[in-house]
Order: sequence, then structure tokens, then C-alpha cells
Amino acid sequence: MMTSRCSSAPIGLYVYDDVDRNFLKQRVEQFRNQVQRRLSGELSEEEFKPLRLMNGLYLQLHAYMLRVAIPYGVLSAQQMRTLAFVARKYDRSYGHFTTRQNIQFNWIKLEDAPDILAVLAKADMHAIQTSGNCIRNITSDPFAGAAQDEIIDPRIHAEILRQWSTLHPEFTFLPRKFKIAISGSTQDRVAARFHDIGLLVRVGENGRAVFEVYVGGGLGRTPTIGTCLIADLPEEDLIAYLEAILRVYNEYGRRDNIYKARIKILLQALGAEEFRNKVAAEFASMDRTRYRLSPEIVDAIRARFHEPLFEDNPCVQEKLSQHLEENAEFASWVQTNTHPHKHPNYCSLTISCKPIGGVPGDVTSAQMDLLADLAERYSFGELRVTHLQNIVLGHVRQDHLFTLWKALQEHRLETSNIGLVTDTVTCPGLDYCSLANARSIPITQKLSQRFADPELQRKIGPLRLNISGCINACGHHHVGHIGILGVDKHGTEAFQITLGGNTGNQSSIGQILGSAMSEDETVEAITRIIETYLVQRHLDESFIETYRRLGTTPFKEAAYAVA
Repeated sequence: MMTSRCSSAPIGLYVYDDVDRNFLKQRVEQFRNQVQRRLSGELSEEEFKPLRLMNGLYLQLHAYMLRVAIPYGVLSAQQMRTLAFVARKYDRSYGHFTTRQNIQFNWIKLEDAPDILAVLAKADMHAIQTSGNCIRNITSDPFAGAAQDEIIDPRIHAEILRQWSTLHPEFTFLPRKFKIAISGSTQDRVAARFHDIGLLVRVGENGRAVFEVYVGGGLGRTPTIGTCLIADLPEEDLIAYLEAILRVYNEYGRRDNIYKARIKILLQALGAEEFRNKVAAEFASMDRTRYRLSPEIVDAIRARFHEPLFEDNPCVQEKLSQHLEENAEFASWVQTNTHPHKHPNYCSLTISCKPIGGVPGDVTSAQMDLLADLAERYSFGELRVTHLQNIVLGHVRQDHLFTLWKALQEHRLETSNIGLVTDTVTCPGLDYCSLANARSIPITQKLSQRFADPELQRKIGPLRLNISGCINACGHHHVGHIGILGVDKHGTEAFQITLGGNTGNQSSIGQILGSAMSEDETVEAITRIIETYLVQRHLDESFIETYRRLGTTPFKEAAYAVA
């Protein structure tokens, strides 16, 4: 009988060739020389800054931070072990998974950075396009290649876009950073409408997949829901049309004001129709034969991914049912943390990186090693990082879930809170980031502990809580059902609450509830908001549904009630 253990070639992972590996090796040596020149004083920090940012190296409050690219969030078990090694040898034995499906190491020494990149290169990894005014790491559905409702496997097209955008001569120095997300189904599981370009797939009139292209979405100082430029873009025109969008942005985007440089500001300034017309004119002027994404090209990229062979075992469902009946805690975990798979004997499993009282997205080197081992044993040697700061095993046979759950319990990775109030998205905040106004981690921990009771979490139901330490919105607070923003209030840390944000097919931007409060006052206000929801909701109504029905008033009254 065939097992789930991976073969010598990684399953579900794009396979690098000698061209890819030589490129990475040359890039590392180039950066090693630049670091040596900085350490010797030949380069000033101002001269060195653009060079280090092109290699994912930031200078934060206490140390350098290295952001490592995980293209469309997919990792092999061996790559995860490489990240564990980097965490142990060069950091403080942990890493932080981000909302761009990347990983950050927060305590890096400058002199070690080239050696780290060399270690990563040996595992077919790098830090390219994790910073700077370029096309950043392209994000995708964490259930890609597995989801029951999938129309196409978006990893294929994400890889095509990665290759198209890497060191693109026209788009290396854009007016501002540029983010692209792609989902392989009509369900928006990537927050497509809040990206510079967001791509959703649906079946066109001829039965073939077409792309809905959203442009000009984003968060930060000017939160904006993207505009659909075209609803039926054929696959063959994908690269040409995206190139036309980028050309228009590169030509007309502002470079005189960093706060007005994103494509969303350009689209607002020109108006949707004028922007669409400029893109259409650019698209029409191009020699599209050069850009045509033919079936042969798509198939060639698809062939570089090794797909799993699934088992048809009639006993799988029976064994899972037995475990579900015997253990209520396990049954709750399966209910919250699994996602339907295209094969009836399998599921996609989301492993929460949000233990009660923990730091969302932080994973220790020991946990990374465990995740690599579990991926090899139970999911064909492949893992995915989600934009919600969790880890997914894409292809788990359902009768293996109980054993896997028991193994996760030993490392604080068994939390059954996916989509619930303690599955918080949080940026590093003022503990690390020099841009932040407030510490986002402590308030996250307090709220996690306040709502720690699993029964209470299930009673509350689906609720997305997002926390950012500043207006740059790295914690995506604008799209949380409940959002929290750290602000500076007369020289002290304070927090502003927003309500009603949402990603997905019914996207919305959260509305500010009122004046900012202290950390403890905010925790109490959030508690009262959720208590109000539990009293006011209709049967089986989620928080966002109740908020949309009632509006802001009852929640604002609860939040600012005098004890």
C-alpha cells in the first residue's frame, strides 16, 4: 500500500533547476561584498539601505530583521528544517510568520546576513522581493491544489507571476511597493480586493477559467476596496494585462509623496474609467504574442510541481468517525481546523500558531522541526504558510488526524481556534518595529487569555480580530470584524477600535467606533462589545451579520459604557 511519505522530489513544490540555483548563489556573493563594504565603512548606512532592502534586511528597533520569501506560502519539509536551523544558529530560536506568507527573523547580526542567505540558497530559498518598491512575494490560497471548490490550482499561476516579476527591469523601482494575491476559486480566501492587484477565478462562458482582476485595493492610511477592472480575462492574456497595469502605474504613479504613491491613490485620482481606459490602451498597443500565456507554458510550469497520489481506502471514514465519537476535544479541533479536500479521504489541516497567551505567528525552532516531521509523515512532505499567520498541511488522510493531533499537543500546536476570536492576526508592533505607535503583542495576549475558554469561543462563533501597532496596518485591522489600532495619544500608547471590516466575497472596511482608550480599557470594551453581540444576535447569526443588521450604535454604547 502506498503511504503519504514524500519521495526524493518534493510534492506540491516548484522544483528549482541549475539556472535558479546559480542565480541565487551569485546574488548571495554580491550581497556578501556589499555587507563587507558596509562593515568596513566604505558604504554609509544611507548608501547601504537600498542594497540591504533588496535582500530583505531591515534595521528595526533593536537589531536587523531578515524577511525570507516563501513564494505563495509553500514550503517543503526540508525547507522548514532550514528555517529551524537559521532560527537556532542566527536568531533566538524562533521565527515569525507574516501576513505575506513569509517568515521574519528579528534578531539578526549584519555580519551573519550573507551566511544566512547562503544557507537558504542551498534549500532553494531567498529573501528577494520581500522589501523595496517592487512586486512583493505573491500570495495565494493556502488550500491551493487541494480545495474542494477549486477551479484552477493558483500555485501554477502564482509561480508564473513570480518568474515574470522577479527582477523585472521596468518594475524593480516602482513608485511604491506592490502586492498581488491570487485565489483559484470564486471564494476569496486571499483578501484579493485589498491588494494592488487581486485575482479571482471563475468559469467563463466557454467553460474555461477566466480571471476577475481587482486593482487598487489596500489598507494603511487610506483603506480601499479594489475596483474590478475586468471580469473575464482569458488565461492567455494574464501576463500582458498585468504588465499593462504595471506600466500605467509606473508612468503615472506619484513619486513625490510616499503617502500618495500606491496604485490605489492613482486610481482614485484618475477615476476608475480613466484608469481602465489607460490600461486598455496600453494593453492594445502591446505585442501580445510575446506575452501570450499558452497552454504549453502553463503545462510546463505545472510539470515542475510533483502532485501527490491519493489513496482510496474504504476504512478511512470509519476510523475517523470512531475517534470523533470517543474524544470530544479532538472532534472540536477537527471541526474548526480542517478544510474540505477534493479527495473524500483527505482534508487540509490548519495548525494554529496562536496558543492562548502566545504571540500570533511566532514558531520556535523545535516546533518548526516537528512541523517538518509531521509534513513528511502525513502530508507528502509539504507545508503552507497562511496570510493569517498559521500553517497548513494540505493533504492529510483523515484517519491520521488523531495521531497527528496527539503529536501537536506536545508542542502547543493543537489549539482549536481557527476562525475564532483567539485566532488573532497581529503585527510585531512597538516591541520590534520603529514605525509603531503602540505594542500590539501584550493586548493580543490579554484578549487571548480573556477569551481562552474553548466553550466560550465556540459560543461566540466566527469572529476575526485584527490588531495593528500603527496606521501602516500590518495587522490588517481595517478588515477585522473587530479591529484594534495602536495610536499615540498625548505621548502614551492608546488603542482605537474599528468594527465591521471583512475580507472575502463581501468585503468591507471597518468603521472607527470612537476615541482611543488605554490597553486595559480596550480589553474591557472589546469584552462588552462581544457580550452585546451574544445578547443581540439572532439564532446562528455571526458577529459580522449581527453588526450589519444592527449598525454601530449598540456596540458603541457598550464599548464606552461607564462601569
